Amino acid sequence: MKSAVGFLKQLEQIIGPTAEELLQHKCSTIPAGMLHRPAPDSYDSLWPLTDHSPRVLCSLAAIYNHGRLGGTGYLSILPVDQAVSFSAGAVFGEQPSYMDGGQLLELAIEGGCSAIATTFGVLGSLSRRFAHRIPFICKLNYSEMLSYPNRGDQTMFGTVRRAWELGAVAIGATVYFGSEEAHRQIVEVSQAFEAAHSLGLATVLWAYVRNDAIVSPTLDGTLAADVTGQANHIAATLMADIIKQKLPEACDAFTALHFGAPSDLLYNKLLSDHPIDRTRYQVANCYLGRIGLISSGGPSEGEGDLASALRTAIINKRAGGSGLMLGRKAFSRPMAEGIELLHAVQDVYLNPLVRIA
Repeated sequence: MKSAVGFLKQLEQIIGPTAEELLQHKCSTIPAGMLHRPAPDSYDSLWPLTDHSPRVLCSLAAIYNHGRLGGTGYLSILPVDQAVSFSAGAVFGEQPSYMDGGQLLELAIEGGCSAIATTFGVLGSLSRRFAHRIPFICKLNYSEMLSYPNRGDQTMFGTVRRAWELGAVAIGATVYFGSEEAHRQIVEVSQAFEAAHSLGLATVLWAYVRNDAIVSPTLDGTLAADVTGQANHIAATLMADIIKQKLPEACDAFTALHFGAPSDLLYNKLLSDHPIDRTRYQVANCYLGRIGLISSGGPSEGEGDLASALRTAIINKRAGGSGLMLGRKAFSRPMAEGIELLHAVQDVYLNPLVRIA
């Protein structure tokens, strides 16, 4: 790893003109002093206050203490479940060797990740070889795309007990908040999370907003901070131990669409148009950081992946988030390059000069 100053200069070169805006911004909305911030002692100071059993605490410790970010309070998770939600050919077309789950697990290990989040199939096919080498997060539900016409729904592909038997330390699930099926998904996931905690597993929720109408009209359909923040708050209510969310690219959907429960204080005091302030509001909805917020690394965009991933990492860290779940940008390229990209993102969290805003 380069020196802290040297890496900061490299960041500025890679990110380009927006680097100063991201690295020098001072948040004037929700003060950093209000947050429970990721730190080497945050695990010991926060989780023992919960109602979690010692087994759940051990599962969380396994994730937080693994990989290059182990013991820092930050997480770097490799998610590989997109082949079910899209198609294996589309997802692994650039690097077909990753159709073998063993290659994905090796990428997570060599990439210094805290855990790998993937399917029953991948984990079950290689459990005895890898369960002791990297923490498993078994993803329970998916929106499969083989039904015709396609439906944006989440279907359970297995049970919590099966995830526990194959060696997982945590389960993951998605709720499409705002969708027609959201009420059923909330019930299913809440029941799954209760079962997971009873078996000693931690819980991770993909708290995604899925409704073509719930977008910011001012930014061509991008997600807004007010709705994603509320999705995070419901995710925390569902007893998620880690929450995954996409970066918001606008502030308001509630007022623009005349739904929900907007407030002038929300837009005038708690939010601004700066990307770090928008993400800070997401963190605030995770009980001011008691529940870790990890941001989505997003799809692969080719040559711009490194700059995009580093930008997302800076926004997440400086907002008070707990890390990144970055997958497609890593496994869309040869393994050596994917490892290098994962390490570069992790270096943002390891660099003491990239401070909370």
